[in-house]
Amino acid sequence: MTSAADHDAYLAAAPEHFQPALRRLRTLLSRTLPEADEIVAYQMPGFRIDGTVVASYAAFSKQCGLYLLPGALTAHSEEIAAAGFRATKTGITFSPRRPIPDDLVERLARASRGEAPGGGEDEMTSHARRRPRPSWRRPPW
Repeated sequence: MTSAADHDAYLAAAPEHFQPALRRLRTLLSRTLPEADEIVAYQMPGFRIDGTVVASYAAFSKQCGLYLLPGALTAHSEEIAAAGFRATKTGITFSPRRPIPDDLVERLARASRGEAPGGGEDEMTSHARRRPRPSWRRPPW
């Protein structure tokens, strides 16, 4: 796809069979992240809060993608797997014929907002910040 200036232009340029899934993601993310600014970064439409892109989406040749901050995906990895999806460190790809369930998209977006600096804590990600650091140190040699 070519570079787009805003979400509407991106959606209009996306392959027609991807547009309903992408519009749905935009609606869900807009509703879940009302304080976010809609932006286009790295040629993908995204949602930015206080300078941090907390969620974005994209269309590729055969699939769509939802991209979030890594802690959000880590905190919800079991739910993602239970829904039949595989996550990378920062995203989930899916077929437009089998989209990510709405409630899971909303939970992931809230968790990603919670991971952003100054984003507040979400119930599913607050434990990630409290995880103790390893007590070992690198040997002096």
